[in-house]
Amino acid sequence: MSRRDEAVRTGAAPALPDRILSQVEKPARYIGNELNSVVKDKDRISVRFAMCFPDVYEIGMSHLGIQIIYEQLNRRPDTWCERVYSPWPDLAGIMLKEGIPLFMLESQEPVREADFLGITLQYELCYTNVLQILELSGIPLHADERGEEDPVVMGGGPCTYNPEPIAPFFDLFYIGESETVMDELMDLRKAMKEEGRTRAEFLHEAGKIPGIYAPSLYRVSYQEDGTIASFEPLYEDLPETISRQIAPDLEHAPYPEHPVVPYIRATQDRVVLEIQRGCIRGCRFCQAGMIYRPLRERPLEVLERYADEMLSSSGYEEISLSSLSSSDYSRLPELLTYLIDHFQSDHVNISLPSLRIDNFSLDVMSKVQDIRKSSLTFAPEAGTQRLRDVINKGITEEEIMTGALEAFRGGWTKVKLYFMLGLPTETDEDRKGIAHLAQSICELFYDEIPKETRSGAPDITVSTSFFVPKPFTPFQWARMQTPSDYVTDAHTVRDEIRQMKNQKRIHYKWHEPNGTELEGVLARGDRRVAAVIEAAYRRGAIFDSWSDFFRYDLWQAAYEDAGVDPAFYTTRKRSENEIFPWDFIDAGVTKAFLLREWKKATEEGTITPNCREACSGCGMLAYGCGVCTEPKKHGAGKRGQGQ
Repeated sequence: MSRRDEAVRTGAAPALPDRILSQVEKPARYIGNELNSVVKDKDRISVRFAMCFPDVYEIGMSHLGIQIIYEQLNRRPDTWCERVYSPWPDLAGIMLKEGIPLFMLESQEPVREADFLGITLQYELCYTNVLQILELSGIPLHADERGEEDPVVMGGGPCTYNPEPIAPFFDLFYIGESETVMDELMDLRKAMKEEGRTRAEFLHEAGKIPGIYAPSLYRVSYQEDGTIASFEPLYEDLPETISRQIAPDLEHAPYPEHPVVPYIRATQDRVVLEIQRGCIRGCRFCQAGMIYRPLRERPLEVLERYADEMLSSSGYEEISLSSLSSSDYSRLPELLTYLIDHFQSDHVNISLPSLRIDNFSLDVMSKVQDIRKSSLTFAPEAGTQRLRDVINKGITEEEIMTGALEAFRGGWTKVKLYFMLGLPTETDEDRKGIAHLAQSICELFYDEIPKETRSGAPDITVSTSFFVPKPFTPFQWARMQTPSDYVTDAHTVRDEIRQMKNQKRIHYKWHEPNGTELEGVLARGDRRVAAVIEAAYRRGAIFDSWSDFFRYDLWQAAYEDAGVDPAFYTTRKRSENEIFPWDFIDAGVTKAFLLREWKKATEEGTITPNCREACSGCGMLAYGCGVCTEPKKHGAGKRGQGQ
């Protein structure tokens, strides 16, 4: 009998009566009891954990990280992990009006009944949603105002690599991967509850666990120019540096072999198979490529077993191979052969995001994609080779054109091209180069594909986002541009596309620049930014990552309310020795390595080999796992430098 078969179905009363469910959009978001959800007898549980994704249900149900934590914690007989999502504005308004507390899906009981409220922070524009979750739960927004009966509010995820802008709202932050010290933290909570210890005592002891940061136990001071002067713990038994935790062995790590299946269509309505974690590429703008190092692969036989179990237990008809760069998985041909041989007859679709466009990848996609040939995605990121070298993209124009030609020969006609604007050292020539690259791809189609074999005309979509320099990247020293500058840059691209011979075959889209500025403030801010977030929330900001809800005017007013100048965090030039708000975190990549990469980008414009070609001494060798232990094609390189 499985763990889920043994789970006690309590038949809990619904948190929302039918009269309310009939008033809201998609009531299935709130009723719980989905296939493979876990319900336990709460009288036999020592620790209750409310796992929250601060966005709408359909987005949160697509997130693999929550499913992993859900699996990990519910394996424990003494712990019950339940799920919480942001209510859509229609329900949130009713809950505030009628005093209905935010609840956990499995038990339908208030979040305040939990010992922990764990909030995953995947993107900065969810921060006002976090405050709404606290308010709807009846939990004081500020950690220093919470009492013994309030849950411990803990944040995790990529945004915790600079937790300072939201530090006043959290009791703890978990820096790193959940497979490491989560069990130790649960054991501590259970033991201290049984001993009748106080909230303050628990936070202090938790702060001694590697990777756990208790912001109230650290003091930050500022210099006259507003930069950070010092950051130090209040007690001698707390670490000065919080070390990111990683799982070196993914073979035996918990994984959701029985994923929870929603009643309604989620954003990613499929089985997600994480084939590896980390990346070897070293793009200088990419935070994920730095903070998830080193690359660690899951064994082929483990992935085959997961695929079998997850598809049979969920009923999904699609499986997605998840990774930052799927082409770099060393056993990809064997894995795809297995999936095709075992599931193609069942009409299971195989999705391969994050593939590099080369002959091998196109051959793979021709085998697994529908005969209708959906669009192919290229991410050159920059319009000229000079700028691609600056950002260490590791792809040449020749490779782009070769990949596009092979795609056209394979029957694809739709191509999506993704770029960034506002990158360090970028010029008008680089921006115009985006239009010329799109034009070259169009010309390639007409020049190389015979008329009698064409399945249609080329359809090129160019999309540009605006660059945000993130913590723990070589570009963390870079300046951002103003929203008006970004618009000017986008117009340069648009106007150049309009000059192209095949401009009717090229479609151009760009992102909202005001949201980019806000993302920069929240990503690079210090504790003083918390007052801005709270002021914006009080003025009505919510669901800021949704263009339909984002209101730039509320944030402009919030800056004035808090007396904060956003330019201090966005357009200001930073010195090499400035103390960043996140410098107290050891993310594995050293600041010395990041600075070397910054100078290689801005002073030399040269590339750094990927991790399988040569070791660049980023600091990850200290973990002794993954790609760091593989032999290098070009020898040791700079192994150990900067570690």
